[in-house]
Amino acid sequence: MTRAWLAALGLAACHGAAPAPVAVAPPPVVDAGVAIDAPPPVPTPILDAYAATAAQIIAHARADRGAFAKLGFLTDRIGNRLAGSPALDAAIAWAMDALAADGHPVTTEAVMVPHWRRGAERAQLVAPITRDLVMLGLGGSVGTPRGGVTAPVVVVHGWDELAARAAEVKGAIVLYDVAMPAWTEAGGSGYGDVVPFRGRGASAAAQLGAVAVLMRSVTAHSLRSPHTGAMRYADGVPRIPAAAITVEDAALIARLAAAGPVRVNLTMGAQLLPDAPSANVIAELRGRERPDELVVIGAHLDSWDVGQGAHDDGAGVVHVMQALTTLRALGLTPRRTIRVVLFTNEENGLRGGKGYAAAHGGDHHVALLESDSGGFAPRGFRVEAHGDAALRARLVEAAQLLAPLGAAAIEDDEAGADISPLVETGALGLGLHVDGRTYFDIHHTAADTLDKVDPQALADGVAAIAVMAYVLADAEPALAVTAPAPSTP
Repeated sequence: MTRAWLAALGLAACHGAAPAPVAVAPPPVVDAGVAIDAPPPVPTPILDAYAATAAQIIAHARADRGAFAKLGFLTDRIGNRLAGSPALDAAIAWAMDALAADGHPVTTEAVMVPHWRRGAERAQLVAPITRDLVMLGLGGSVGTPRGGVTAPVVVVHGWDELAARAAEVKGAIVLYDVAMPAWTEAGGSGYGDVVPFRGRGASAAAQLGAVAVLMRSVTAHSLRSPHTGAMRYADGVPRIPAAAITVEDAALIARLAAAGPVRVNLTMGAQLLPDAPSANVIAELRGRERPDELVVIGAHLDSWDVGQGAHDDGAGVVHVMQALTTLRALGLTPRRTIRVVLFTNEENGLRGGKGYAAAHGGDHHVALLESDSGGFAPRGFRVEAHGDAALRARLVEAAQLLAPLGAAAIEDDEAGADISPLVETGALGLGLHVDGRTYFDIHHTAADTLDKVDPQALADGVAAIAVMAYVLADAEPALAVTAPAPSTP
């Protein structure tokens, strides 16, 4: 595998066809609604070259509510957008119209996507008490037989306990009562610690003879809201139904099971239908000197089938749409092309990301930037620079341009799912990092709605993406050479 790398985030003393930048005093950082002064950035050549232009972008984006207006239409008028649904088709048509109305050339590229339907579903405690459980089937799960599955419950708190209690699992419903760690400033969320139980817990239990799986919802804070999400089946293992229940109901079952036998009835009408046609949406601000060199800014247009998909990932969609519109409105045309990609089917298949990599793996990608962490206040970028210390140092310098937003942090972490097929081949990946302390409170729930999005924080995210994309696309010399196309998308 060839490592295709950027030399340095070059220095540009002028911006060619771009208008003379207007000196604008940087806005204050806003933290929890209170304005505070940003620390002065340390002067660097990149800061000197782009400070005035970045201030112009930031001032324009922060004063604009175009992103929130777009998000309002997407969430209130279209709503949740699961792959294969008419709502996702409507969202694709809306995105094309909205991008074209803002003056961008726009097209679609066809992608076939999974088509899973939830159907009617219910979970109920039947012993030692009778009580309805609040649940959501996991995406991709099979349904139950008519009348559901009624079985004793085996409560486990990890993989080791599942193995230790293998003799009890046959013919039972396994409940993974695994608590997600609370968010911390230093460590972020504990999502990655818990989500494997959602993804592969059904097959692990089925190998031991379980007839169904329940799991404690992946959240550290709950108001009895169930959290759905994708699961997958291992080849050669029986496919059993899988559903999420609330933190509160998982705790109830665990308490009851500690005192004696517990039985649950699970009824699910889930179906996996034949793949359905869908599409990625692509729009561009064509570069003035080297238009074949690309900076991709992307987000996923699909969502789960509950709530409105406002933070996940409607916010990311309008982040990148409005970032492109901001640059076009200001007449800022970088040397290279900035390409918006609205990916289809990130949630339960990644077909859009894989399809884009298959179609464009041979293109000259300078960088790929993804927004899929919600519309909260930006804090900086997660970076996959593949161990290139010089490149990372230049990105740290560039991020100082975002100090007025409080978004100057650069951290080494995964950049994003949809861009991962190309990032894994050696391309530079960046992911917008936001203040995500409450993100998993509503993630994949009916509560992911427009009212949870702060318009100012959303606009600040637009500003951060627009500035970083512009610098990546305009910096001279070039940041990257072509990454090799993935052999198996």
